[in-house]
Amino acid sequence: MQTSKAIHDRIKEEMAKNKLGITEFSVLEVLYQKGKQTIQQIGNCILVSSGSMTYVIDKLEQRGLLSRNACPDDRRMIHVTLTDGGNELMNEIMPKYHQFVHQMFEALDFDESETLVQLMNKVRNKV
Repeated sequence: MQTSKAIHDRIKEEMAKNKLGITEFSVLEVLYQKGKQTIQQIGNCILVSSGSMTYVIDKLEQRGLLSRNACPDDRRMIHVTLTDGGNELMNEIMPKYHQFVHQMFEALDFDESETLVQLMNKVRNKV
């Protein structure tokens, strides 16, 4: 838990440089990696409730980083996509983010990092 908190705190510091919270960054990252998503799909990816998602999406929409569009097939569903401004921000952030994550884990060699991923997956699948 201490390691998880330390990683969380460092990511929080890094995202603050871009005037983003971790949840805001996570929403943008999902959209950047996967493209158009529903609010529920985003929430499932980042493990956040739909009520909290609406608040975060409202904030990001006000900043012009994403937009909501009604689904033409089902008006109850709303699709969320990055705007051009959101894509520009993520194109700027992601290389720095990948480098930052790499630096955090560079103490591990390749075999150790593979083992860590396998062990974390094993624990996650047991829960």
